[in-house]
Amino acid sequence: MAERDALIEAFLARHGWGEAARAALAGDASFRRYERLELDGTPAVLMNAAPPEEDVRPFVAIARHLAGLGYSAPAILGTDEAAGLLLLEDLGDALYTQLLAGVHAPTEMTLYGPAIALLADLHRHPPPAATPPYDQAALLKEADLLVDWYIPHQRGGGPDAGLRAEYEALWRGVLPRSETADPVLVLRDYHADNLIWLPERTGLARVGLLDFQDALAGSPAYDLVSLLEDARRDVAPATAEAGIAAYLAARPELDATAFRAAYAILGAQRNCKIIGIFTRLCVRDAKPAYLDYLPRVWRLLGGDLAHPSLADLHDWMMREIPPALREREP
Repeated sequence: MAERDALIEAFLARHGWGEAARAALAGDASFRRYERLELDGTPAVLMNAAPPEEDVRPFVAIARHLAGLGYSAPAILGTDEAAGLLLLEDLGDALYTQLLAGVHAPTEMTLYGPAIALLADLHRHPPPAATPPYDQAALLKEADLLVDWYIPHQRGGGPDAGLRAEYEALWRGVLPRSETADPVLVLRDYHADNLIWLPERTGLARVGLLDFQDALAGSPAYDLVSLLEDARRDVAPATAEAGIAAYLAARPELDATAFRAAYAILGAQRNCKIIGIFTRLCVRDAKPAYLDYLPRVWRLLGGDLAHPSLADLHDWMMREIPPALREREP
């Protein structure tokens, strides 16, 4: 720890921030740590993402790509990629989550509308050439987190190979319907906790972007699902429907029926993944607070599984994890 602290101090001094006041910012579910810096009235953010657990290079590449398109990703003020240290522009504290929970909260679509417009605009541009694919193999691996973590700890046993094979076969039957001929940049954690409102800016730049280092190339439906099926806050059904309609209106070249099917499939995939991840965070990483979100995620998953294309997966889920089991903590 002392060696890491010395490395950080040298990095800050090298970039002119050695005398800055430092205060820890709330972390996330990763190994990354953040500090807010303040020097002569100017703020900045330190990202401390120590290798080998973390790699800051994807963040830098995607941040520069997004900034090049005119979006408000944090400007990169200094880098030591080998050490996993970044000095970033501070976009402030006006997180969507906090604004929407405030006493004088704006309507959801006041904030979600620009965020959806940004997605529609982003999806008109091809992803960077080196972006890995968010393909069936990657989606299936994530969906497996439900059977690898939630079911074993719910039932008190180990992984069941036969159950896993049956579950994967169902996913292989539906995931092709979520694929697109023209993959877009999928930021993957595009939701209210990672969006900052910047009203002093104009147009799409009013939406500040965080946490996009895991971006892949995949379906345009994925980030819209991430935004409108938020594991951490309830999004009004009317907002979700208005959001889907607004996205489709902005991209009239899309087949609306196929897009809505992909939205349901990827919503189900994402929510299965989240249930598995939150269980893992509790069981493996001693972070039980994430279990508080599970009732909402199960409700969202139930809504996704109501789509006709997911009828077989719905039946499997009702048989293997009926509603009574979903109410118990792992």
